[in-house]
Amino acid sequence: MKVLLINGSPKKAGCTFTALNEVAKSLNEEGIETEIFQVGVKPIAGCIGCGSCRKTGKCVFDDVVNECMPKAKEADAIIVGSPVHYASASGAITSFMDRLFYSSGGALQYKLGAVVASARRAGTTATLDQLTKHFTISNMPVISSCYWNMVHGNTPEEVCKDLEGMQIMKTLGKNMAWMLKCVEAGKKAGVQMPVREDKIFTNFIR
Repeated sequence: MKVLLINGSPKKAGCTFTALNEVAKSLNEEGIETEIFQVGVKPIAGCIGCGSCRKTGKCVFDDVVNECMPKAKEADAIIVGSPVHYASASGAITSFMDRLFYSSGGALQYKLGAVVASARRAGTTATLDQLTKHFTISNMPVISSCYWNMVHGNTPEEVCKDLEGMQIMKTLGKNMAWMLKCVEAGKKAGVQMPVREDKIFTNFIR
């Protein structure tokens, strides 16, 4: 079993990485393989709704999103981390997530998901709410912790001093590992995945 952790911060080893790394360590202790994927600092275009991915299986913008897609499809669970920018998720991770999920063609459904937010002070709950919606619209069970998945600090050193925040990250890893093992046990016991119905679209203006 493997969990893909996506670092949506432009800083490779900053506060968001510190939080994700704590989750990864907790997962590793439970025998779960992990990989932290860095979104990076190059510009990421937003989804333009061209529909090209429906024909080619990948986004028309050939960048870090297409690089991550095979990893996301292979993983059993996805954890996304973002710093707080202007009381919401970073622009880069917002565009990244929009395109990753839209171009996946539903391939991410039924994988476990979780979101981690990092802030100096505030805006974490709005960030968690924003990014969690990518999972809840995609048939992905969301994993929680003992409090909202957030850490506080302006530097990695300060984040490490947020003892409650770090405990939340550790607990998140344990909870994710437990659920992954439950899913695996269910598969071995013959529990069938839900049958996906054809999507029904109802427009409000007719």
